[in-house]
Amino acid sequence: MVEIKSDDALAVMREAGRVVARALTAVREAAAVGVRLRDLDEAARAVLDAAGARSPFLGYRPSFAPTPFPGVICTSVNDAIVHGVPGDYRIKDGDLLGVDCGAELDGWTGDAAVTFTVGTPRPADLQLVETTRRALDAGIAAAAVGNRVGDISHAIGAVARAAGYGMPRDFGGHGIGRRMHEDPAVPNDGRPGRGYPLRHGLALAIEPMMMAGGGNRYRTDGDGWTLRTTDGSRAAHMEHTVAITEAGPQVLTLP
Repeated sequence: MVEIKSDDALAVMREAGRVVARALTAVREAAAVGVRLRDLDEAARAVLDAAGARSPFLGYRPSFAPTPFPGVICTSVNDAIVHGVPGDYRIKDGDLLGVDCGAELDGWTGDAAVTFTVGTPRPADLQLVETTRRALDAGIAAAAVGNRVGDISHAIGAVARAAGYGMPRDFGGHGIGRRMHEDPAVPNDGRPGRGYPLRHGLALAIEPMMMAGGGNRYRTDGDGWTLRTTDGSRAAHMEHTVAITEAGPQVLTLP
């Protein structure tokens, strides 16, 4: 069931979104060659704790997962697309790192992700990250009252197709509010004018995921969580929580 949020609820979600933004900033500042992924998780935990926020990631166990998720962030390196587990891996020069974070504050949730390079960047990685950001921007621009979910999906997919990038099947954005994952689903490709109608008070997590190799297939690591490209190509993930309003789309996960 899709829940339309009141303006008061969206205001609380905005505060949760600010916590997410601060956590992602802390992680990005802590990310350096030689740093362990679990150290980045600790940096994000400190921000959540200071804000009195709960992590919707920690202990989360959807139907596909063999174990509850052990961190407050997902850390996806190089060919990992999403859901990477923050363990003992130490970041290397030139790594491409995707970080996904959520926060629940006073019963409402925010969710966002960013991908960036650590150390010396590869030009191809910079292009992949920039294209994924443009796809996110295009999806957000389409999140307008009177449009439909398919308009968001089409806007994202058009950017990916023009760049020759692939997107993983079965994974995309989602509704968000009292829980991290709510209806409706927001695919990363689709036909315009189709799907759930966008109304004032609808909140969505819009999150393009792109694979440089151009395919749409992926595999799951032995941890049951990390999704990787099947061809070893690099991947990027960007996400914001967005409120649909009469005044236009409002990004809730900015600082």
